[in-house]
Amino acid sequence: MKANHIIFPGAFRLETGDTLEDIEVTYHTLGTLTASSKVVWICHALTANSDAEEWWPGMVGDNKFFNSQNCFAICANVIGSCYGATGPLSTNPRTGRPYFSEFPCVTVRDMVAVHNKLREHLGIDKIHTVIGSSIGGFQAIEYAMLIPDSIEHLVLIATNCRVTPWGTAFNEAQRMAVLADRTYFDNTPEGGLEGMKAARATALLSYRSYNGYNKTQSENDDNVIFADRAASYERYQGKKLADRFNAYSYLIMTKAIDSHNTGRLRGGVEKALASLKAKTLLIGIDSDILFPATELKFMHRHIPNSQYAELSSIFGHDGFLLESEQLSAIMQNFFNG
Repeated sequence: MKANHIIFPGAFRLETGDTLEDIEVTYHTLGTLTASSKVVWICHALTANSDAEEWWPGMVGDNKFFNSQNCFAICANVIGSCYGATGPLSTNPRTGRPYFSEFPCVTVRDMVAVHNKLREHLGIDKIHTVIGSSIGGFQAIEYAMLIPDSIEHLVLIATNCRVTPWGTAFNEAQRMAVLADRTYFDNTPEGGLEGMKAARATALLSYRSYNGYNKTQSENDDNVIFADRAASYERYQGKKLADRFNAYSYLIMTKAIDSHNTGRLRGGVEKALASLKAKTLLIGIDSDILFPATELKFMHRHIPNSQYAELSSIFGHDGFLLESEQLSAIMQNFFNG
């Protein structure tokens, strides 16, 4: 995918009433945008970036389901993140220093409002498909509600229509881990990284499953005294995130998850879902404990012109990243049908 960067000058008002100046957005595109292009807007998840070909290689790129021959694909980084959009490491124009812990809270609707500014800038009137998994699904459904007459298809994978207490509890446990690292309050790029490692280890338990961990992280030596393979995997994943992300964005992103409620100011969730106009595909994962399949089935019952399908995977929530063949087949049936 090709990287692009844009700045929207002026003040951008957030849902909370705070403002951000001169919003920056990095976005990646695949293919060429023409008047006849089939536009596919990909919404990324929590710590992913705008290069969908990088984090979703089984679905995006040459000879994959979304490729430059069959669509114009676009994925934009969300505000609050650290991959080229305005976020905690950006310079606060009022102080001349990075925001760090002073960056204002943003909501999913704020993220989508910025992406809609990008759509308007690019002159895209119709989007063939908006697709999102996990909190990318939060963005996708909000996008379909923001511009209902401009989106033809909506694909929601391993997500829901309102953050659950279960989800918020996981988020708060992660934030507590970050804030327990006193370096977070130093307000430096390295602040809070040890806490974020622990937070990531907590999150992984919700991303995978009992059977998934037991299959991939079992001890190879039956005579070992202390099991460590799964523990080593947790440490590795924590360090892997700390090498590429920052704790300030991590807190902002997890807090944004807690703003997710499609029914807010719309008369409740069921009424909001009933207002969707896009032809919708909902895909659950049978082993997902973070967004159980029941969440997708609930949305299917209340979204007009919707279909439900289910991925079978031992890998839990992360199945949307790993089960590309199943996912491609499901979407092929949806679009052909």
